Amino acid sequence: MKMQPPNPAGDREDHSPDLPHLTRRKFLSAAGPLAISIPVLAGLPSPVPGLAGQPARSTHQRRKIALIATEVWQYSHAQHFIDRCLEGYGWEGRHHRPPLELAGLYVDHFPGNDLARERSQRHGVRLYPTIAEALTLGGSQLAVDGVLIIGEHGSYPRNEKGQTLYPRHRFFKEVVKVFEASHRVAPIFSDKHLSTSWAECLEMVGDSKRLGFPFMAGSSLPVTWRIPSVEMPLHAPLVESVCVCYGGIDSYDIHGLETAQCMSERRRGGEAGVKTVHAIQGAKVRQWVAGEPTTRQLLFAALARSHTCKPRPGFTFSVPDLAWLQENSSGFIAYIIEHHDGFRTTLFLLNGLVQDFNYAGMLSHDRQVISCQMHLPMPPRAATLADFFNPQFHHAENMILTGQAPYPIERTLLTSGMTLFAVESLYRGQLKLATPELKIAYQPFASSTFWRS
Repeated sequence: MKMQPPNPAGDREDHSPDLPHLTRRKFLSAAGPLAISIPVLAGLPSPVPGLAGQPARSTHQRRKIALIATEVWQYSHAQHFIDRCLEGYGWEGRHHRPPLELAGLYVDHFPGNDLARERSQRHGVRLYPTIAEALTLGGSQLAVDGVLIIGEHGSYPRNEKGQTLYPRHRFFKEVVKVFEASHRVAPIFSDKHLSTSWAECLEMVGDSKRLGFPFMAGSSLPVTWRIPSVEMPLHAPLVESVCVCYGGIDSYDIHGLETAQCMSERRRGGEAGVKTVHAIQGAKVRQWVAGEPTTRQLLFAALARSHTCKPRPGFTFSVPDLAWLQENSSGFIAYIIEHHDGFRTTLFLLNGLVQDFNYAGMLSHDRQVISCQMHLPMPPRAATLADFFNPQFHHAENMILTGQAPYPIERTLLTSGMTLFAVESLYRGQLKLATPELKIAYQPFASSTFWRS
């Protein structure tokens, strides 16, 4: 659809260049090493001149941000982020108003149920016709302190693999173009997995490393509440992780993979990268799990954390078995992921059987199982209030204020790759795929990011 012109009522003349100046060294020291070669585009300065040695503004000052969205309508991801920025959200037993000013807004499509214009008019936020103008606030240089990219929802093409081709990479590259032209950077948050193309995923992370800006992406599940509130000990002797959840491929699967990965990366030695990805469904899942006693134990441990596991007719609860799972789960899909250090991650998509996200992992020294539910309130409450977005927004907010990403971007690079290769595996007839591209080794940050309050 054709973009609407800027809202005159929200037009602003303050294009202050007083931005947080992030040093590349500070960011890279926190980000951890990559064990792969991230492509660097030739002919561009690295780092961008003018970043080093200039202090950031006080965190008590309101920071200007730009939000780039596909569509904004009731209960869309973009609405949740916009409303939290403009209206605030519940945090630590009080209503928290972020020290952020939504100064620039770009929206790609305006469907009949659009809310972007209403939010723009009510709050005096200018809608810009291009991403560049939303970042420069109509000027010639970067004029915001942070960027939120919400590339979820909307009418976009689907490819033969069933992937919706959201313009997350295109949005990101247009932001990077402004950074390069301005010789100045700002933190970026990008919702969900990076792209539907592995080359584009690599390029996005490569740009963040090359230009030295904090980059946060991915799911809300790693930072939401846990029931019970358990932490995987750093350097734990973890040997296997399982996530049981629901949703579609190239959709909710990224949430399930990040549920597992935020725990798995804390194992002894850190993340070693992924060797193979194998997606199976239907009777193949039941047959495979029957021959894997440890995985089967973790599957049922995760199901025991579910608040929504469907019982047999006439019962309030019944002990699940593989036949019941297959009979009541539409698709009965599993992603089997083998890591380079011998670790295994298995994601079970059990649509029709559960409506929540549940984790179980096994420790090697005593076969102890650590399990929890990553709390994502179920429909209709999940759609209406969606307070699981509060911790995610809070981490993005803190990144803009401090210049520090809350967790390594390598996590989302790896889970994006897991998602893409699992989709490819299904597309190729449930073929097991070698994934040398995913040899991404990294160390987790010592502090965990899930919300305990």
